[in-house]
Amino acid sequence: MDFKSELLKSIWYAFTALDMEKNGKVSKSQLKVLSHNLYTALNIPHDPVALEEHFQDNDDGPVSNQGYMPYLNKYILAKATNGTFDKETFDELCWMMTAKKNYKPGMEAGLCPRKDAFKLWCLFNMLSEDRYPLVMIPEEVEYLLKKIASAMSLEWERNGLDDSYCQDPTLLDGMTVWKFLELMGSGRLIRSEGTEAVSLAVDEVFQEMYHDVLKKGYMWKKGLVRRNWNERWFVLKPSVIQYYVSEDLKEKKGEILLDKRCVTEAIQDKEGRRCLFCIKTANRTFEISAPDLKHRLEWMQAIQTAIRLLAEGKRSLHKELKLRRRENREQSSKQKEEQQTLRDLQEREQLEAEGLHKEEEEREWEQQQLMQRALERQLREAEEARANMATEIAQKEAESVKQRLRIRELEMTQQALEKALEAEIQARLEEERARVTQASLLEEEEEKQKQLSRLKEEQEALLQQTQQDKHVILQDMTEKAQALKVASHELEKLQESRQKSNQFLEEAKKKLCRASCHVKHWNVQLNRLMKPVSPGGHVGQDQPAPNTEVPDYPRGAFASNEFIVKKQLCNTDRRLFGAHSPNSQSLWSSRLYSEEEEVQEQLRKVSLTETDSTRCETNRSSH
Repeated sequence: MDFKSELLKSIWYAFTALDMEKNGKVSKSQLKVLSHNLYTALNIPHDPVALEEHFQDNDDGPVSNQGYMPYLNKYILAKATNGTFDKETFDELCWMMTAKKNYKPGMEAGLCPRKDAFKLWCLFNMLSEDRYPLVMIPEEVEYLLKKIASAMSLEWERNGLDDSYCQDPTLLDGMTVWKFLELMGSGRLIRSEGTEAVSLAVDEVFQEMYHDVLKKGYMWKKGLVRRNWNERWFVLKPSVIQYYVSEDLKEKKGEILLDKRCVTEAIQDKEGRRCLFCIKTANRTFEISAPDLKHRLEWMQAIQTAIRLLAEGKRSLHKELKLRRRENREQSSKQKEEQQTLRDLQEREQLEAEGLHKEEEEREWEQQQLMQRALERQLREAEEARANMATEIAQKEAESVKQRLRIRELEMTQQALEKALEAEIQARLEEERARVTQASLLEEEEEKQKQLSRLKEEQEALLQQTQQDKHVILQDMTEKAQALKVASHELEKLQESRQKSNQFLEEAKKKLCRASCHVKHWNVQLNRLMKPVSPGGHVGQDQPAPNTEVPDYPRGAFASNEFIVKKQLCNTDRRLFGAHSPNSQSLWSSRLYSEEEEVQEQLRKVSLTETDSTRCETNRSSH
């Protein structure tokens, strides 16, 4: 069934709701309203002139559905595009138009309120046959009821449906949607204690079949940027996996686009998460944690089913299943027709054989024998087929018993697995606490190691600084030792110089002593000659000679006893040699003066030598 056929089913209900007289004709004003609503629901640009131009020759009378179909196909269905509008909103518009006429108030009082009736109406249109008026055959009715009972976790009982068929055998040819809703509201098709369980089951089947939700549920997903785990409500459809904050579907967090190249793989547990699997797309790999192993297997199988549908170019799983069921029914109907044809052929052959029996008994006998052999062969084949069928039935029953036992074993295994998983969770929690404690200890150890490394670095720096200081001290000691050695050598030289100066001083003292003796000698001579006898004078009388000039010596030039001695010697010389012998006087004075300067120069050298030796000893003691 293509996309336009799906839309046409819902439009057919809206059109028949406008046909109040049930003669297949609707007025143009009503068709205008219907067309306007269809334009709005299908998100198509409005074309109000097209309907007037299409039916311009029939303005007053009603317009037949045959006349409306070309307009509907050309201006509405041909412009509708899948994905550009909300299919549920479109169906809700058609349901609202048809429910005003056909949905009875008594139906809402039972197990089928109006919101559930709309969902069942959509499912009915999906499973109904592609012929008008729309009906749903018993096989599809049974399939839908089994899906609803399975959603309620119940085993469906067909007693109520069989009773309805017994009361109204015409339902075997096809059941209308209004009869189906009436039976659902009366509770004859589904046994339930309340409407809430039925509503939840109908909504789950509606989401699965109408919205093509292959699977949904809570799982944990690893983020792309922050790389943390968040719990999300996942909804799997044939072409996309959408995930929300919660199951109310109000806040959508993202989606995973699927294509035929996508791959699902189970991965090992890590980061405290278990039951992990990944979905690899062309752009990114999504890591997901399922609640348990069973859910992981179901999710991986459902995703692989969606990828298979995309690879085969199919849009809906349940539509594909419906086509398969229809093909199986057509094949079974063909087989029944072939069997009926065979039976008719056999009857015809029997009649011909009876007519030929009257004409030719032998030929008839032979033909009867041949027919009898053929019939016996067919009977044997039928008995063999019946025996095979009985064997297959017994095998199926044995398999069903084994399946029940296996289901029980699986349930027991699941309980044991849940207990083991709880123990594993507890162990993982304890392991996580131990890891946290170990992490804190490792952090403390790392901090201690950092402190130790810092202390080692400081110690190495101190050792290096100490070595550098030691090197500097050794260098200073070496320099000071060299300086000490030089100073010692200089001191030795100074000591030698001092000894020489001492010897020189002794010699100078000896010379001074000799000079003193010499001076004393001359002083004695001077004293002796101080009072010479002058002619005409008295002895002992000191009278200066007339016109005797005493030379003027600069004042302050001599301040020692030697000056006085020299002065006396000069006076003596003057007296001895007279005032008129200046050469002799100056000669004597210059000799004495040169001897005195020589002695003073020697004394100055000796004092300088002693000062230098004292300074060297001071420097040596400081070093």
